[in-house]
Amino acid sequence: MTRDVADFQRRVAEWCVTCFGETTAYDVTERNWRFLEESLELVQSLGGNAEDVHKLVDYVFGRDVGEPHQEVGGTMVTLAALVAANGLSVVDAAFDELERVERPEVIEKIRRKHASKPHRSPLPGDYKYAREP
Repeated sequence: MTRDVADFQRRVAEWCVTCFGETTAYDVTERNWRFLEESLELVQSLGGNAEDVHKLVDYVFGRDVGEPHQEVGGTMVTLAALVAANGLSVVDAAFDELERVERPEVIEKIRRKHASKPHRSPLPGDYKYAREP
């Protein structure tokens, strides 16, 4: 089985379209929220706390906006460093999770969860943040 980044990205894009349809798969706002949610869950799982996260949010959003290509690179380098510091494998974790979410029963579960969320909201059930389409 191929385990390279280009293959992984292609498979994830295909999975996302299969699971959610093209509109949601390529909705940049939705993808931003889901990435942030997963990155916060990773930090939480490794002992991070909400107080420090809130400080970092204020710090980051108080600075100039970065260039996306460079920020992707920085994210990947920082993720690899975090994973190495914790004795994990970014490749194994990535492909294990992709293989899990590609299972038909998991796709259906994810679709049901997504369908229960308010449209254009970063938080499930939180209409305070919902936006009109």
